[in-house]
Amino acid sequence: MKRLLTVLAVLTIATIGLSAQSKTVVKYWYHLDDPKASIDNIIAKFEAENPTIKLDAQRVPWGSYNQKLMTAIAADDVPDVYEVKLWWQPQLIEMGALANLDSYINTWPGKSDIFDNVWKLTKYKDGRQYLMPYQMVILYLYYRTDLFKAAGLTPPKTRAEFLTDAIKLTHDGQYGFGIRGASGGHDFWATFVLSSGAQIVDASGKSSLTTQAAIAANQWYIDLFRKYKVSPPTTPMDGFKETIANLKSGKTAMTIHHFGSSAELEAALGDKISAVLVPAGTSGRWTSFGDNELGIWSGSKVKDAAWKWLAFIGTAENNALWQKASGQVSINISNGQTKEAVTNRFMKATVDSASFAQVLPAVPEVNDFVNTVWPATMQRAFMGDITSAQMMKIFEDQFYGKH
Repeated sequence: MKRLLTVLAVLTIATIGLSAQSKTVVKYWYHLDDPKASIDNIIAKFEAENPTIKLDAQRVPWGSYNQKLMTAIAADDVPDVYEVKLWWQPQLIEMGALANLDSYINTWPGKSDIFDNVWKLTKYKDGRQYLMPYQMVILYLYYRTDLFKAAGLTPPKTRAEFLTDAIKLTHDGQYGFGIRGASGGHDFWATFVLSSGAQIVDASGKSSLTTQAAIAANQWYIDLFRKYKVSPPTTPMDGFKETIANLKSGKTAMTIHHFGSSAELEAALGDKISAVLVPAGTSGRWTSFGDNELGIWSGSKVKDAAWKWLAFIGTAENNALWQKASGQVSINISNGQTKEAVTNRFMKATVDSASFAQVLPAVPEVNDFVNTVWPATMQRAFMGDITSAQMMKIFEDQFYGKH
């Protein structure tokens, strides 16, 4: 009997070991801004629903993420699933690092619960889908309700109303609008310039950055700082931290950012802070869509298992859990119709902007434009070192001068 029990114990251990070995391991890289946030509960839920898959998740600091990913691609040792900035897509496709997801997405029941424009914006220029939407990061206008009330103003709906409000809100050391002149401020610029006659790529595939209308739209934006002085003197060097700090302190009455700042601002200001759609330009509205999406490595040997994680996180219930950890807004239509989404003024501004949100062109040059060319050139224009026409010619050369 004792021998029989020993044999059974050995068989049980062997069975457990075999079961563990038979699990498909999916390596996954991700990032969360909040150091206290965790997705352990989401991973546990996924593995419980997919008992044959083990998700090997690694949290990567954002400051080193891109370099770590490029190094992994060069070494041909990429995680099966990885989180990427949308504007990295052209470079990653050129490097052959992203798998085409069309065959998975087109047969996925959850496809119809993701905003149509989100699919459109994340699709590559060849008409194929290499990225799975992950979160809906859309910029809108933050404004100080107390400062607007004191000035007898209502939130602006157009570019003209915005300028009028910004001028009236600028007095006694207070400024109407906090402009991000340093890296990341291209989205502020695009909100007003690409909605008022300028296009990096027009319908015919050509640039309209150096047309009279485009140069005038860009001059209008430069004038916010140089002529009307509705933003602080530090504008050329102001980044994210400065624009949010100025809004919190009341030094500025408006700025542009996304839902990720709402918790911090509301904690500091309560009902003194609110949000509306970005003002319409002379030819419609333009607001930035991002931020991160999910891709499957083209060299992955477990693509089917990797897709199950993408499909899982793209489903409404699970995507809502992810957004609670990430501090962003769900990509799902059904989540956008919940009571929370309708009553939360910041979430509502995001969802209401989904239909007109845009992205910069899906070309390799956009990465350098965002990280280097735009901030350096914008700062020169704000300082008066170059004209609006010269600035727009630099941008046009960035996208077209190399071809």
